[in-house]
Amino acid sequence: MTRTPQDALHTAAYVTPAGADWLASASASPRGVQALWAAAPTAAVTLPCGTAFDVISMDALFGRRVVGRLWTDGPGTGPVAARGGRVLLFTTPGTAQRLPALLGWEEWGATAPPLLCYGRGDAVTVPPLFPPDPDPPEAAPVERDAPETDAPETDARETDARETGTPESGARECAPVPSPRWLVAPDVRKPWLPGPEVLLWACVRAARAAGCDLVGTAVTSTPAVFPG
Repeated sequence: MTRTPQDALHTAAYVTPAGADWLASASASPRGVQALWAAAPTAAVTLPCGTAFDVISMDALFGRRVVGRLWTDGPGTGPVAARGGRVLLFTTPGTAQRLPALLGWEEWGATAPPLLCYGRGDAVTVPPLFPPDPDPPEAAPVERDAPETDAPETDARETDARETGTPESGARECAPVPSPRWLVAPDVRKPWLPGPEVLLWACVRAARAAGCDLVGTAVTSTPAVFPG
């Protein structure tokens, strides 16, 4: 199924039933995965790599540049997820084994953030079929009568900070970690997936566009031949 990048942005958040079938096919027990999702569609599931797909994990900024290059100048992408400050590209099985060798041969890997390649024998946690509610309803506060005591009054903000574990005013707060989510969600039973040559092509061009110093390195300038 071919889509423009704009179309992908509108359909990226949710996995279709056909896409869920494809993800579950990676498991040794697809029915078990489907049963889990039927009971909890917002649950993240860990799936093995190497059969239905491999996964290439990239630094978030570099990964988005690679995805953008694939959409603007290449054949597009398969499913793409974001998790833990990284972008996960779902690729053809075997890519995790071949891509590092291709990168080493091109001798440009040191100029870009490291890639983590997950293939046969590895497993990755995929985002849920549906994103969780970003703003769950909060419980109404319960009013309680203040106990009579001769103890000195305490600043309410200090009391709340101690009870809830939140920092007081002026203290540095840690930014919440974003939940795993789909950037391009699977929507068909057999999605097209990029292979190692396509990813090599996109990575080299993303590195060049980012102004990486590639002087003195052997970088292939001929675009890869894309399937289809």
